[in-house]
Amino acid sequence: MKTNWLLFILIGIISSCTSTQKSTEQPNVILIYADDLGIGMLGHEGQESIKTPNIDRLAAEGMRFENAYANMLCAPSRASLITGLHDCHENRFEVTHGGIYKKANQSNLNEIENTINSVLSPIPEEQVFLGEVAQNMGYKTAQFGKLEWGFAATNMQMKRHGWGHYFGYLDHERAHGFYPPFLFEDGNLIKIEGNTLLNSGKSKEPETKEAFEERWNMEGKKVYSQNLFMDKVINFIESNQENPFFLYFPTQLPHGPVSIPEVHSDFINDNRLTQIEKEYASMVKMLDDNVGQILNKLEALNLDENTIVIFAADNGHEIYYGLEGRVLKPYTNMQTGERFNDLENKYYSDLGGDVFNGNGGRAGMKRSNLQGGINIPLLVRWPGKIVEGITSKRLVSNYDIMPTIAEITGFDKDYKTDGLSFFKELIGEGNEQEHDYVVYSSFTGPTLIMNDGWKIRTDLKRDATALYYLPDDFKEENDLSTAEPEKLKTLQALLLKACDGDLANGHFQNKNNIGYRK
Repeated sequence: MKTNWLLFILIGIISSCTSTQKSTEQPNVILIYADDLGIGMLGHEGQESIKTPNIDRLAAEGMRFENAYANMLCAPSRASLITGLHDCHENRFEVTHGGIYKKANQSNLNEIENTINSVLSPIPEEQVFLGEVAQNMGYKTAQFGKLEWGFAATNMQMKRHGWGHYFGYLDHERAHGFYPPFLFEDGNLIKIEGNTLLNSGKSKEPETKEAFEERWNMEGKKVYSQNLFMDKVINFIESNQENPFFLYFPTQLPHGPVSIPEVHSDFINDNRLTQIEKEYASMVKMLDDNVGQILNKLEALNLDENTIVIFAADNGHEIYYGLEGRVLKPYTNMQTGERFNDLENKYYSDLGGDVFNGNGGRAGMKRSNLQGGINIPLLVRWPGKIVEGITSKRLVSNYDIMPTIAEITGFDKDYKTDGLSFFKELIGEGNEQEHDYVVYSSFTGPTLIMNDGWKIRTDLKRDATALYYLPDDFKEENDLSTAEPEKLKTLQALLLKACDGDLANGHFQNKNNIGYRK
């Protein structure tokens, strides 16, 4: 009997060790990709009007990257994330036009998908994607929300990119409304009962009495899309407790136009804010609450210590709460009435009237290659593995996330990437290769940021180049191109090389998006 008990205990110890080893080798990964969330909108970054305790918790209990970058616009940003490549190559990301799914139904769905697929180049067999690296290592993979990089995607792309399950918008133009009459799940069109508006309830800009009344007319707007996504997120976590999973959650929030089921109680009596600003703040607050729901669910299921949570944004801040006399779009200096041109007349929150200071005092906004358009929040939490409350100065890009997840999941096949894994940085081992620079396109031209803080940015149409040293000038107020001609020359050469020999490859233009054959 004593021998049997000893054998039982030994088996239990071996089983426990094996389970622990498996848990350590294959942690779950949740990637939350916020839409148009400026770095200055978060409490730990100095936000004063909106409390974000749950996102702040990720920073307090994990690692905050202060030199994290992403593309200046949603489509190229998501493409860089999913492919691990930057967006200044000669072979551009193929971005399709949005709106093609507006009148989709079950009978014409195949025709629409075939139309989109027919204009896309065949995907090389050797190309690897974000979901695929985890899926190939036995992970259950899922994506919920504003799917892929757009502006219209297909079931074929979703499957090829490694998503075992998905639910959300395949069309980013439809994703500008929060009350869709239908969404897509694993190749099927799913009707949303009570949502009847073809434009998904998209609100109007700028704010007027008529816009307010239309926004709060709830006829045909029964189900808010973010609530649907959260239900899917929580269900997926609950359903995959016994196997490793990778969940990618590209949320709609807080992308506008502004739309929210109700104003959060934090802002109802906040006299600093206009009505439309209260509604926008409520969208940010809902995103923070959703992060809290995810963290609470992980704790409730005892998955907390074996789950890496990554939080980032796709690009810089955008204003969806324009109001005559307060904030104007196109962005305008509210003191002088002049429009900003992001060159000698740069956008800053205090000049543009942004009560939230959404870019955290940086110059520029979404669509710009100034810091306010590309310097993003990046937070990573892994209890027991990442030192709590630590800040990394490492230069990182959104195209580093794919190789990082590849290393986390154990994916070791050869693949092409411009990114570098920062996994060892997370767990405190260091001594891994770092970027000499990161590079991004914009509507004016490419920009390059060096590991030591030097930055070059271009405006190709105006034949302009500027040079900044960010450690001393994060607001990009002092152009050093004249004072530092040799440094300028060095960075110009690096930028040209990064753009495959042609700076035009880093000039993003909507006219290069792929049209559909008639």
